[in-house]
Amino acid sequence: MKETLFLLCIITAGLQACHQTTITGESNRYADAMTLDTTAYNSLYKTYREGALTHRRFKHQDVVDLVKKHEAKEILQVEEIGKSVESRAIYKLQYGSGDKKVMFWSQMHGDEPTATQALFDIFNFLEGEDDGFDSIRNSLKDNLTIHFIPMLNPDGAERFIRRNAQYIDLNRDARANQTVEAKLLRRMAEEIKPNYGFNLHDQSIYYNVPGTKNPVTIAVLAPAYNTEREVNDVRKGAMQLIVGMNNLLQQYVPDAVAKYDDTHSPRGFGDNFQAWGASTVLIESGGLKGDPEKQEIRRLNFAIILNALLEIAQDSYKKYNYKAYDDIPFNASQLHDVIIRQIDLGTDSVPLRTDIAIRRAELTVERDYCVRGWVEDIGDLEGTYGYDEIDVDGLKFVQGKVYPQVFQTVDDISNSRALELLKEGYIAVRVASRGSDRLHNLPLVVSAHAEFVPTAKIVLTGTSNFFVGDGATLKYAVVNGYLIDLSQPPQENFYKNWIN
Repeated sequence: MKETLFLLCIITAGLQACHQTTITGESNRYADAMTLDTTAYNSLYKTYREGALTHRRFKHQDVVDLVKKHEAKEILQVEEIGKSVESRAIYKLQYGSGDKKVMFWSQMHGDEPTATQALFDIFNFLEGEDDGFDSIRNSLKDNLTIHFIPMLNPDGAERFIRRNAQYIDLNRDARANQTVEAKLLRRMAEEIKPNYGFNLHDQSIYYNVPGTKNPVTIAVLAPAYNTEREVNDVRKGAMQLIVGMNNLLQQYVPDAVAKYDDTHSPRGFGDNFQAWGASTVLIESGGLKGDPEKQEIRRLNFAIILNALLEIAQDSYKKYNYKAYDDIPFNASQLHDVIIRQIDLGTDSVPLRTDIAIRRAELTVERDYCVRGWVEDIGDLEGTYGYDEIDVDGLKFVQGKVYPQVFQTVDDISNSRALELLKEGYIAVRVASRGSDRLHNLPLVVSAHAEFVPTAKIVLTGTSNFFVGDGATLKYAVVNGYLIDLSQPPQENFYKNWIN
């Protein structure tokens, strides 16, 4: 069938946003649909990014303050729809008066906040005007009624944990409805009867695109509504929306998109929304090197959510072949923080040259966090990957030392001094006082205990504070699970360590 090439340019104030789409056959009727390209989405995000949210560990009160701000503007309709187990308010914000009903719910897992931030960026955009994008807002307003629940699990968010205050996973409570929060979401589904649903989450940063070291930055899913994973018109619509999202994401993060496991879960809300007749899309914010607070991934959420809303408003997502959804690979789980290949761990009597994998776990400290690194695997690790990965070609494990001088506080040590100490073989320093804030950003172990001992041997689940060298020269340091190239200056404010 002959292809026709359509080019649509939206001229905005100081910005030309052009998006080119190849459309064939029956899809020609969508040729006049308004579209935005990455330049336009980036400009909008920069303009409307909510500056009050800059890190993942924001609290319920931060959300309340922002909701009240939007309520005062009277563009979004704000309603307190219920309270959590610990009596924290749960809100719904509504926009538009169109026939197509769209429902978003975010942070049903308290430690999965990336999309919540993006929703507040979307709210700011919806309240904008005279920026060259009023036609976009009018299309959304006239064709859609959008319902947003930006923090379903405020008690979990307060603690930065997955589950609610009763330690129940809300996303596994769609069937039994044992929790007040799950009952609330079920009631909203029954009252709104959405045509489209968006279930917004964060996934582990250790998923990778199969066969590559690329972290899965965004994972998507059109959940199965039955155990056979059949495709009806409802699920097909979700698949088409995802194809459109993936087309946009590939322009931002090529080869960094995957699908979440599609095994049917009768307890899961996404699966049930699909069964209840809402074309439901799961969005999982994953990992991206150099983006520990997921602010770049937040920008991607903003773009794909706004893009999906625009396509729903115009029905233009229907132009996509839903079978292209199957071309998106499923998550693999082969990623670690650090892989060190071919390190010499042998002794004089027993040689051993092998690979080691290291991971770091986050420990929440109020609105911040520190990490704990450990040795996760030892052996032949071909086919696994690291955010940081080196082949040391037989360099040896070297035990670090504790610097003999005791510093008064961590403030007495600069990053440049820390690097000098590392090059001299000191992996740890001691301080006389921890101070009021026990967090620090130095590439060193800092301890207030005289008995601290650096890693003496690489063992499974053991500590990860050691050097790699050739006997005469130290090449790399591993400090609390962070890999440091001693020939390079350490990264400023990158390390999230704790004074022991």
